[in-house]
Amino acid sequence: MTLQDFQVCDRDLSADALSHYLTAEAIAVDTETMGLLPQRDRLCLVQLCNPAGQVTAIRIARGQTQAPNLKTLLEANNILKVFHFARFDVATLRHHLGIIVQPIFCTKIASKLARTYTNRHGLKDVVWELEQVELDKSAQSSDWGNAANLSEAQLSYAANDVRYLLSVQKKLQTMLEREERLELAQNCFQALPTIVSLDLLQFKDLFEH
Repeated sequence: MTLQDFQVCDRDLSADALSHYLTAEAIAVDTETMGLLPQRDRLCLVQLCNPAGQVTAIRIARGQTQAPNLKTLLEANNILKVFHFARFDVATLRHHLGIIVQPIFCTKIASKLARTYTNRHGLKDVVWELEQVELDKSAQSSDWGNAANLSEAQLSYAANDVRYLLSVQKKLQTMLEREERLELAQNCFQALPTIVSLDLLQFKDLFEH
């Protein structure tokens, strides 16, 4: 399948798409799962978007444990991986596909550090304020398990979850620089792999008294 503004791949990123995405300085990444517990709930879909706005959705099969091309991309040191609530997606990708994502930028962490004038840090709220785009989240809580027969609404939702992330990331980074909190944010992003390890081992409140 040729890389267009939107494409769907089965089980892994195609070789052509991989070579294309590897030329990007940053890519947006999101996942769709059957629930919020990586050890229980399977990974169904991985979405990518590059700065040109080209989106790929990768359908992950039940029981699949590897996606070599996707792993190559998400572990490439020279490409920034942008997530919204990276803690969950990074844990899911590690648990199900053995992918150690790096380097990371989390727009939810960035929003909490930069947009201290609000407590609304969900993707829909951040995109609305910074991009003036209202995301349709009606397909958010839906059945992603039948990946071969996802509805048009589900695929549109999945694409929009990554389509605006790179622009949002740049604007949040500018805000962090202005408020002199960029270094603090970067330290948080660097700590995420350790936090994910603790999450997957089910440690909770480790830093509490």
